[in-house]
Amino acid sequence: MKLLAIATAALMAATVIPAASAELSDGKVKIGILNDQSGVYADFGGKWSYEAAKMAAEDFGGKVLDAPIEIITADHQNKADIASNIARQWYDTEQVDSIMELTTSSVALAVQGISKEKKKIDLVTGAATTELTGKQCSPYGFHWAYDTHALAVGTGGALVAQGGDSWFFLTADYAFGYSLEEQTAKFVTSKGGKVVGSVRHPLATADYSSFLLQAQSSGAKVIGLANAGLDTANAIKQAAEFGIVSGGQRLAALLFTLSEVNGLGLEAAQGLTLTESFYWDRDDQSREFGQKYFKRTGRMPNMIQAATYSGVTQYLKAIQKVGTDDTEKVAAAMHEMPVDDVFGRGAKVGPNGRLISDVYLMEVKKPDESKAPWDYYKVLATVPGAEAYIKPAESGCPLVE
Repeated sequence: MKLLAIATAALMAATVIPAASAELSDGKVKIGILNDQSGVYADFGGKWSYEAAKMAAEDFGGKVLDAPIEIITADHQNKADIASNIARQWYDTEQVDSIMELTTSSVALAVQGISKEKKKIDLVTGAATTELTGKQCSPYGFHWAYDTHALAVGTGGALVAQGGDSWFFLTADYAFGYSLEEQTAKFVTSKGGKVVGSVRHPLATADYSSFLLQAQSSGAKVIGLANAGLDTANAIKQAAEFGIVSGGQRLAALLFTLSEVNGLGLEAAQGLTLTESFYWDRDDQSREFGQKYFKRTGRMPNMIQAATYSGVTQYLKAIQKVGTDDTEKVAAAMHEMPVDDVFGRGAKVGPNGRLISDVYLMEVKKPDESKAPWDYYKVLATVPGAEAYIKPAESGCPLVE
């Protein structure tokens, strides 16, 4: 009987699952960072967002509810079909619990649709379209870093106020570009400005000459670049060759980040007005985070990377709070929990999944104003989150009562 009791106890011990991890599917939390790692947005997010996600998991302790945190990544090549195939594979066969980053609006919309179907949480930091928290919102979808409305309010509003009351748009020919142009145009006209024309260019085109000549001949005071990444950088370089800025017109980089400024250089980027929701040199907390990220990567984070760190951390906090990775419970917690970290100070998540946090109007410094590497911005103004983002009740999201 004594031997039987010992054997029974040993069997029970071998099959007991630790209480904390018993509520986690597959005994781990697995997060996929899906973005562009080889195309025009590779510097915008790319492997640098992956590093931010891994840094967040490590800072969290590498575990949640006594279970390991695993971060994986893949390159969607800015193609919605490739991204969709990866997302389905991750969810169906690789036990991925959440997909994040999702640069490129068409990709983000496709993956959010799949995540809704699979009842999985997606958290977007790299795409801009307001449709993610508008008509195509999801109870499991979150939009974290910025969107086209916030960019329009920041950059568009500032230039109209400074006399830039006529605009011509040079727009990337896909969902993100359309949304950015539409939002900015609405804001410009609401402030008394006018749009005199627009032209669309293919994603990742090498020659902007015909588009820039149309913009130049329009006579618009401001040429709005409704694109991002290398598209914006190349357009700015070629605009200089045509003497557009020296001729009196202004360039508005409607989505441009610290990474692209670094790649372009201050000589070419100086004077640009842009909007970001994070700047590493804004205060002591952001500087501490920036230096830690720099030691890891050799570069300072832009808003995409800082938001990815924040989003991963908040997701893990929600799992910790509810004691499970059950999607319904974690999503509910993420809607309820305030966000107060290096990215979002006193921020909150709206019922449509939009993180409502402050954004910052920046001007790129002249070379002689920069005192150190990555010292690129002057913060001109802070736009409160409540002003920067569409009110949830006006977003068109069917989840908002």
